[in-house]
Amino acid sequence: MNIITTVLVLTACCYHISADDKVRYDNFKVYRVVPKSNEAVEILRALEESDNVYDFWTEVKGVGHPVDIMVAPHLKYRFSDALAGTGRAVGLEWSSYHTLDEINQWLRDLASTYSQVSLIAAGRSYQGRDILGVKVSFKSGNQDRTVFIESNIHAREWISSAVSTYILNELLTSQDSNVRQIAESHDWIFVPIFNPDGFVYSHTTDRMWRKTRTPYSTCAGADPNRNWGYHFNEGGTSSSPCSETYRGPYAFSELSTNTLSEYIGTVAPQLRAYIAFHSYSQLLLLPYGYSAAHQDNYNDLYSVGVKAASSLAQRYNTRFQVGNIVEVLYVASGGSMDWVKGTFGTPITYTYELRDTGRYGFILPANQIIPSGQETLDSLVTILQEFDKIL
Repeated sequence: MNIITTVLVLTACCYHISADDKVRYDNFKVYRVVPKSNEAVEILRALEESDNVYDFWTEVKGVGHPVDIMVAPHLKYRFSDALAGTGRAVGLEWSSYHTLDEINQWLRDLASTYSQVSLIAAGRSYQGRDILGVKVSFKSGNQDRTVFIESNIHAREWISSAVSTYILNELLTSQDSNVRQIAESHDWIFVPIFNPDGFVYSHTTDRMWRKTRTPYSTCAGADPNRNWGYHFNEGGTSSSPCSETYRGPYAFSELSTNTLSEYIGTVAPQLRAYIAFHSYSQLLLLPYGYSAAHQDNYNDLYSVGVKAASSLAQRYNTRFQVGNIVEVLYVASGGSMDWVKGTFGTPITYTYELRDTGRYGFILPANQIIPSGQETLDSLVTILQEFDKIL
């Protein structure tokens, strides 16, 4: 791959020519293009000189230097074809939320583009969907330093997969020295959509849908983050299939959690960290959800978590509270993080409740995706670098 693209938000819709006449920019997009080879640089320079067909907001400087280009809607396919001359452009854009198909296609594209990326099938859903992810490995010898990133186990929490895919993209493309350090000193497993059936339903039918789509007697779905087999049904769950926190009839009753647990079990010996993304509340949560007791390496998790929350706040002054799930949120047994920690003893285990604190809640505006991704990555850098001093 010689060109990487993302799409920026175009904030200005028009400008005045006269009192009665305006030039409009509806549906125009600004692409941020990063050429990865001299050939790609030459293609961009040719486009720049093509009789003002495209509006270059920044000049073409060379390999690795981002170029911002505004493209009219009727030219977007021609523009894509031009970039495709050096290989298929890869990239979600983080100015909007994406569907399951879009995210899964992006994962496939990453695996076909980067030698460091391989596609994985981490599980299956009740409705027959594959639960896809990717493994990222920059060099051999990192297998025992694997970081597992989980998101969108709750369907309506779209910001969780938006942030996880943003971080994945940064690990592959960022030139920041701290990001490069954690990226290249660990192996990574990203599974952006843990609950594909519910996620699709939240896009097509009910934006506030939380659970799986398994049919039960009176209602559909169980809470997939109350369905894991560690201290299952020990508080914070419901026995009613119509409840948002219905635990399911038994541990791992949901095909998605069952098959995901099987996959995680195959990589568990290599896991150094398991990080789950949820929304909302701005919390950095430590195990366990069934008990407020401070167990295992709580003190290390807490002290590093406080430093991570401080790092997270530096960009945008976003404040996160750190603590045990029960103490700062509520009892919630049968969660995925609890299962990983309790079953395998994975040393680094955190659950993020991302932005915000309730103004938008689950309907967080898309213009907060990139800031949330940036600050969360800042905190993740701190977590991994601080634990390097401990483990």
